[in-house]
Amino acid sequence: MSDYTKPHHPNPPHGKGDKAHHASDFSYVGIDAILEQMRRKAMKQGFELNIMVVGQSGLGKSTLMNTLFKSKVSRKSVEPNAEDRIPKTVEIKSISHDIEEKGVRMKLTVIDTPGFGDQINNENCWQPIMKFINDQYEAYLQEEINIDRKKRIPDSRVHCCIYFIPPTGHCLRPLDVEFMKRLSKVVNIVPVIAKADTLTLEERDYFKQTIREELRANDIDVYPQKEFDEDAEDRMINDKIREMIPFAVVGSDQEYQENGKRILGRRTKWGTIEVENIAHCEFAYLRDLLIRTHMQNIKDITGSIHYETYRVRRLNESNSHLSSHPPEQMCAMIVP
Repeated sequence: MSDYTKPHHPNPPHGKGDKAHHASDFSYVGIDAILEQMRRKAMKQGFELNIMVVGQSGLGKSTLMNTLFKSKVSRKSVEPNAEDRIPKTVEIKSISHDIEEKGVRMKLTVIDTPGFGDQINNENCWQPIMKFINDQYEAYLQEEINIDRKKRIPDSRVHCCIYFIPPTGHCLRPLDVEFMKRLSKVVNIVPVIAKADTLTLEERDYFKQTIREELRANDIDVYPQKEFDEDAEDRMINDKIREMIPFAVVGSDQEYQENGKRILGRRTKWGTIEVENIAHCEFAYLRDLLIRTHMQNIKDITGSIHYETYRVRRLNESNSHLSSHPPEQMCAMIVP
């Protein structure tokens, strides 16, 4: 299994006993020390993660992001006095945060898309989102081809798009199908059923099965994509994830005391829905996928597949533009 699919606990620096052991081991070279070197370098540099949330208003996008990172990271949390209105067109708003946990620093950027799916006519409402994602690829490409490029290029590319499906219990809307069909070609999409506590368990299972069938019928490839499984063990792990998609999630940033322990949940007249309890919803599976097991893989696929596809297309366009000029025009362009 590759490193991103299982938790990794780096070994502490070798103690005296280890040194004595290595001194007596004539065959020991010390190649394994590269892991500690990589860990130290990564800890110094920190990490970047850019998550986009897409869905119509009222589906709990802000609450879910706050729940994922147990911090006020959503746009609405940062701008509590922002005018509560539905934009006439889709707007793109990014909020960045520096998060640190046990010495590991991460710059988290949450990209919100207010106005998506909220109009009477939602035709082409995915276009501003598609343009934003491609603009980030273009900015990265321009930094990459600079003669004096930066030692470390700032990464504003969208690593993952969480798409919120309304809990209708029936089937995907044409808007859902059209959006995921187009955007799955340029970004990693993870679909979730929002506010899943509004469905019974039977309704939830039927809805999830219906959505999976519709994704297959419309040739929509959501993350983790089958063609990018690296080996048989990865395939086995990712197949289990694919069987759960879309994740039926509930978000809450409210804490309660239950049986002497603190929980995140939603309190109702008939009991408390525990967000992190897998018997209540699948939030824990979503969190593990995005943060604890597949975060690096999500970033790798963004760079080596989605961005690479964009880069090749752009460079081919540039080459075809240059080759379309006659030789005398090329000389005139080159010679001042």
